[in-house]
Amino acid sequence: METPETMSNSTLGPTSKIAYESTPNPATLKFNLPFQVTSQGFEVPSAQETERSPLAAKIFGFPWTSSVFIGPDFVTVTKQDWVDWEILAEPLSRLIQEHLDAREPIVVEVAHLATANDEDPNDSPLVKEIKQTINREIRPVVALDGGDIVFNRYENQIVYLHMKGSCAGCPSSQATLKDGIEGRLKELYPEIKEVVAI
Repeated sequence: METPETMSNSTLGPTSKIAYESTPNPATLKFNLPFQVTSQGFEVPSAQETERSPLAAKIFGFPWTSSVFIGPDFVTVTKQDWVDWEILAEPLSRLIQEHLDAREPIVVEVAHLATANDEDPNDSPLVKEIKQTINREIRPVVALDGGDIVFNRYENQIVYLHMKGSCAGCPSSQATLKDGIEGRLKELYPEIKEVVAI
């Protein structure tokens, strides 16, 4: 029996093209798309908030779906605890492939939505540098595991971040936050005392 840690779509039939892989979060699988679908990843936390992604709307048609994250060239799906990936992974991979084969949109792009990671003219020089480091160094690494990190604010020498996709609720997210992200930001910017997930 495969566990989320060892799952891959190598066991899928030859007609399936969507590759999936486990993430550090055992409740989340990452489905790799064959092309880029959006420039900014975004979270779809519930069935009521699927207006930007027809694919997410389909995935939320399954009652076991907890959340969906649409990344630039991947989709991460977080399931509820009462069902196993060994039952869900292959059908979900096929659903995504059928959606692509039907040439249905994955994302309905609206005008560029500013995110907290975007530079703001009101940002202090330090905040601009923190955002650049997050965008350049941290987000690409986290995206490899199907997640995203979004800057929230910097106050009282503390950086506040939102952890999304596979990072949200991941058992190893605290280690990623403290050992990885906080360590790197403190190394570059000694005035930072702490990095906190909100």
